[in-house]
Amino acid sequence: MPNPLAYLMLAIWPLVTIMLFRRLPVERALILSLMVGYLFLPEPPAAFDLPLMPPLTKHNIPALTAFAFCLWKYGPGGSILPQSLVGKVLLLTFILSPIMTAVNNTEPVFYGRIGLPGLSVKDALALMVQQFLLILPFLLARQFLTSGGAQRDFLVALMWCGLVYSLLMLIEIRLSPQLNNWIYGYYQHLFGQSIRAGGYRPVIFLYHGLWVAFFIMTAAVASFALWRLDERMHNVKVIGAALYLTLILVLAKSLGSLIFAVAMIPCVVLLGRVTQIKVAILIGVLAIGYPILKGAHLVPEDKILAQAASIDPERANSLEFRFTNENILLDRAYLKPVFGWGSWGRNHILDPVTGNIQTVTDGRWIIVIGIYGWVGFLAEFGLLVLPLFLLWREAIAARRDAVSPFIAPLSLMLAINVFDMIPNATLTPLTWLLAGALTGYAEALKAERLKQGPVNGRALKWQSIM
Repeated sequence: MPNPLAYLMLAIWPLVTIMLFRRLPVERALILSLMVGYLFLPEPPAAFDLPLMPPLTKHNIPALTAFAFCLWKYGPGGSILPQSLVGKVLLLTFILSPIMTAVNNTEPVFYGRIGLPGLSVKDALALMVQQFLLILPFLLARQFLTSGGAQRDFLVALMWCGLVYSLLMLIEIRLSPQLNNWIYGYYQHLFGQSIRAGGYRPVIFLYHGLWVAFFIMTAAVASFALWRLDERMHNVKVIGAALYLTLILVLAKSLGSLIFAVAMIPCVVLLGRVTQIKVAILIGVLAIGYPILKGAHLVPEDKILAQAASIDPERANSLEFRFTNENILLDRAYLKPVFGWGSWGRNHILDPVTGNIQTVTDGRWIIVIGIYGWVGFLAEFGLLVLPLFLLWREAIAARRDAVSPFIAPLSLMLAINVFDMIPNATLTPLTWLLAGALTGYAEALKAERLKQGPVNGRALKWQSIM
């Protein structure tokens, strides 16, 4: 169980957040308060579980504090909804669809002598508040991270936080993942999953070693992007930091994040801005397409497992376990396909005697489909992929010197994060912060473009809805 220091850190973080907003420009304060909070505050079960509220954790306390401070200091600051019609529909669906989830799940669910309660008005309100807290970083970033300078600040923060985190990673690579246990009094996941290839995966203060590896991968990519795109940082120190972070990623022993780095770094270093955004769109579409193909039973699982077994039998067994659970959970989701099963673990299969959950949800997509149905899945993943299309439209419509070059690597990072939510549930406040920043920047580019009129007479037919 978490010790008093874990709860103290959560309790004082609103004060840290306010201090950052008083001392730094709003863009940097927002980025640092959420990023540092995500990296260093304790994971659940460290949380404040208040009545009629979702648990307040490190994933929503920094954003909620930032939202309250910005509302007090700057006022509402315009519409909370995205400018595009598609964005408005997706955001409203994301927040309000739990009402229909609750309406369609008023009956209890029984597994032998084990029963789960039906959903009520209170559950509908709690799920809506939970969705609002989840999307807060997106809303804040869309309003305050709308400039090219903010995009650069995001990359710089990733690089420096990655360098700091790498020192803690080296400690755990050598001594095993113990920092969270030493400082906050508990281990946040299964220790056995941190053992890999005769060594250890660092976990630090995140949920799992895979989350740490994914973060350090984005830090390495950010460093390469700054080295290439920022004249002030095109020097030996920055490329050295990029290579060092890549080495740390190798030591983190996560094949998935390493593959992402091998794919992304050449794109960031060699490809142009529009081409990178096109690659990001392709990755995002593939991420949304997998659950659809999986639901239609069009994924060639046997061939994939055979290929994996030829490379590494242990990973093939892990993949087979994942496929098996996905199929069971999808069959369960098909009983409530539109709006899902809701909360209380109703989307799982329970042991009829002990009540223990027998299924495992690894990917974020299967979690969302099970709880909120296909409507919830399309709303969440649609909000994450939409800024890629918005940026692509503006990148080809605006003058080259009018568009920040930093949006290209950030678009790739967002797309890879969405793709990683197929095997893992790596949706974090940083994911939403990045999606909101790119959405806000695309909207700012569109506003500027409309002031100046079409470039070279080009008109985009889908401008009215996007």
